[in-house]
Amino acid sequence: MSRTEQSPAIAPVLSLRKAIYRAAHDYRGGVTALALDMVMEYDSLQKKVKHDFEQRWLDPDELEEMIRLTANPLLLDALMRPAGMVWYKPEAAAPTKEALLAVSKVLHRTGLFVSSMHEGAADNIWEPHEVECLEKHGADVIRAVLGIMAGARQAMEARQND
Repeated sequence: MSRTEQSPAIAPVLSLRKAIYRAAHDYRGGVTALALDMVMEYDSLQKKVKHDFEQRWLDPDELEEMIRLTANPLLLDALMRPAGMVWYKPEAAAPTKEALLAVSKVLHRTGLFVSSMHEGAADNIWEPHEVECLEKHGADVIRAVLGIMAGARQAMEARQND
């Protein structure tokens, strides 16, 4: 599985600088296509997204444009984590039996993961990778449940408008 095929659900929450780099390189067509879509010179964007090149960074308008164009989940996670928030893009999931079972499976897998974290809880010493993984699983569960809720509301409103 290539980096671009990797599911965001299994990717860790990155620092903002590394998430910007990944979002630019994971963009369809890579940094070259992103630079064209942002109406920017390739060399300039390449330097601004390189996470270890501290002489240049994206300005707020450029960052906003990058977020809009890429809608990269890793970038959105990195932006929200410092505020202790979870982003949610309203994507209604059909509130069907199959969708509810899928959410149930996500909850079950997350429950198994959380129970496997007993080492961190036992000595109350949480390692950074444990916390990052726990945060990622929690955000995935929240998004799955909110998607089902949005789908149920959408189905209810559609029925009321008939």
